[in-house]
Amino acid sequence: MSGTVIEVRDVVKTFGEFRALNAVSMGVAAGEKIVVCGPSGSGKSTLIRCINRLETHDAGRIEVEGIELTDKTADQARREVGMVFQQFNLFPHLTVLRNLTLGPMRVRGLSQADAEARAMEYLGRVRIPEQAEKFPSQLSGGQQQRVAIARALCMEPRIMLFDEPTSALDPEMIAEVLDVMVELAQSGMTMIVVTHEMGFAKRVADRMVFMDKGEIVETAPPEEFFSAPETERCQKFLQQILGH
Repeated sequence: MSGTVIEVRDVVKTFGEFRALNAVSMGVAAGEKIVVCGPSGSGKSTLIRCINRLETHDAGRIEVEGIELTDKTADQARREVGMVFQQFNLFPHLTVLRNLTLGPMRVRGLSQADAEARAMEYLGRVRIPEQAEKFPSQLSGGQQQRVAIARALCMEPRIMLFDEPTSALDPEMIAEVLDVMVELAQSGMTMIVVTHEMGFAKRVADRMVFMDKGEIVETAPPEEFFSAPETERCQKFLQQILGH
């Protein structure tokens, strides 16, 4: 694949006796949008946490932007990768603006003025610039998750990872977060999204990846994946999640 920015080869991750990832291999091209789905405990979150070196893999190889992930290179590789979690992980004692400027000032060396200008730009992009001086507790869940996305974008990553970003939200707040993610996808960002939001997947995914029991069982473009899943395991999963 030309322009591959993430290369996962035969990656194994165990937690005690439990094999969370079993020889997983996957490549992601620059600008590609991958949606990873599967039942709970299938290894989806573990996979993207390994790509961001939040978990260390036990065997195999992961390269991000041509850098093999090791303890020594983790910080360098992570600079290119933004991550958004189920929980918003905002600092409760800091304003929205301070949450967004902290990383660029400390890690990227931006001045306060430049960091604040960048923060306001990305708060505008996620449509909540008027919330800059509020604290996270003063925002709805959907607004907090949009702040978390803006915070990741403030580091100007080349790759964004999303770990079930809407699963902790009330139903009426899910759409506002997905809308922001759709716009981000349309802007050309390389994205791996772990989600059960299949409407979003149909809209933005270049490729669907279905995982079960620590393995990639099936991978296909969305139109094939949803209309003619190859494996019985994937068919059952889609029946459960789509209700037909």
